[in-house]
Amino acid sequence: MNAPHSPSHKPQAAEKARILGEALPYIQRFHGKTIVVKYGGNAMTDEVLKADFARDVVLLKLVGMNPVVVHGGGPQIEELLSRLGKKGEFVQGMRVTDHETMDVVEMVLGGHVNKEVVELINQAGGKAVGLTGQDGAFIRAKKMLISSKENGQVDIGQVGEVESIDPAVIAALEQGGFIPVVAPIGTGADGTTYNINADLVAGKLAEILRAEKLVVMTNTPGVLDKTGKLLTGLTPKKIDGLVEQGVISGGMLPKIGSALDAARNGVKSVHIIDGRIPHALLLEVLTDEGVGTLIKSK
Repeated sequence: MNAPHSPSHKPQAAEKARILGEALPYIQRFHGKTIVVKYGGNAMTDEVLKADFARDVVLLKLVGMNPVVVHGGGPQIEELLSRLGKKGEFVQGMRVTDHETMDVVEMVLGGHVNKEVVELINQAGGKAVGLTGQDGAFIRAKKMLISSKENGQVDIGQVGEVESIDPAVIAALEQGGFIPVVAPIGTGADGTTYNINADLVAGKLAEILRAEKLVVMTNTPGVLDKTGKLLTGLTPKKIDGLVEQGVISGGMLPKIGSALDAARNGVKSVHIIDGRIPHALLLEVLTDEGVGTLIKSK
């Protein structure tokens, strides 16, 4: 049996030491800073990736950062709707949400998915607390109307946009050493609950919390050009051009829209990353290479 310090262990140990050393300046730079993470895609359904994500979040907290998780749950909502015999319908990447669908959204996002993410983080040694926008009147929402060239303003039901966010609940949790896990459901002035796109909530929350970073996990390598090449170092001006050319469309539109708003409104950097890569969150925050598209405010 090899002794612990036998030569065969040295290259591997040296590489580990180099990687840990590479993380140090990032840990120093982001200590005490808030990082908002939009958690979605395969990272939410693959068992190994789920465990990786939870460990990444706990590690960021333990080295002194303040991660705040906002999760989606589209596939889980879709699954329950189909079991109930309902077909999901989308307009410009937004889910059409009638009263019955809203009940399903609340059950899945505020119940099942939120509790699962909290439990994953707790199992990894963190202290997570689940929230929806209804808790402490934390997210105030209003009805979203979609603009359409053909039909003018389109009403897609109980779909909301963020009117305001009260950061007090998050601040209290962070001070107590907790990791907030947010389900994207808000409440209107009249008490109506609204389904809000998780990308929009993450972007707005990053703005309100004056986050250092907004990290959006997706099932793509990041923002790609027409030939499939990864684009990075994007600015709001470059992105406007890509939208006009039709390079960015479909489900990427709300992600890019909220990312741009966050970058324009004080979030230092926004990262759209490939959540299918193991430990994607750590690689993006703590290494030189990163694993996705970086959007800078200028």
